[in-house]
Amino acid sequence: VSDLRTSTLTGSLDLSHSVFDLRSPPHRFMKRYDSVSSVPSSTSSRKDSHGSNRSLDTITLSGDERDFGRLNVQLCYVPSVEQIWITVLRCKDLSWPSSCGENPRVYVKGILTLPKPVQFKSSAKEGCNDIEFMETFVFAIKLQIVQTVRLVFKIQTQTPRKRTIGECSLALREISSEESSHWLDISPPSK
Repeated sequence: VSDLRTSTLTGSLDLSHSVFDLRSPPHRFMKRYDSVSSVPSSTSSRKDSHGSNRSLDTITLSGDERDFGRLNVQLCYVPSVEQIWITVLRCKDLSWPSSCGENPRVYVKGILTLPKPVQFKSSAKEGCNDIEFMETFVFAIKLQIVQTVRLVFKIQTQTPRKRTIGECSLALREISSEESSHWLDISPPSK
């Protein structure tokens, strides 16, 4: 599943660890996204338990109402070498429990939900409002199989102890050779 088929790729890209650091261009799959236009605007109201709309700035969010942040990822399928390219770009507006400390080390664990799940994880970064990862993971999997699975992301802390603080997922039915960017809402971890 993780056969990287390095001999079939052109150029001098090093795939030995299946991870790219995209901070240093050029990179043939990287596009620039304007942070203003690529971020969907958030809604300014939310229904309460009685179904009425209240402005978010007039209520205090707590528990499950709280915004856990968003994860930005890019996906691309390269048919010529039957590879899926998954780029974890950034986490924005991430929140975590106070028990994790002020600035825990945060990383993203990804899982392709195949019968034998394929897992990968980003490097750990210091927790803040906007965490930039810019890491790409490459796996050789047939397109017909990729389109039947989900890609699950778990946002985890490394310190003070390993803990899942949020998660999100994405169905891969629509994946194609056209690179796509996705902003996923992070939810509380499932029990």
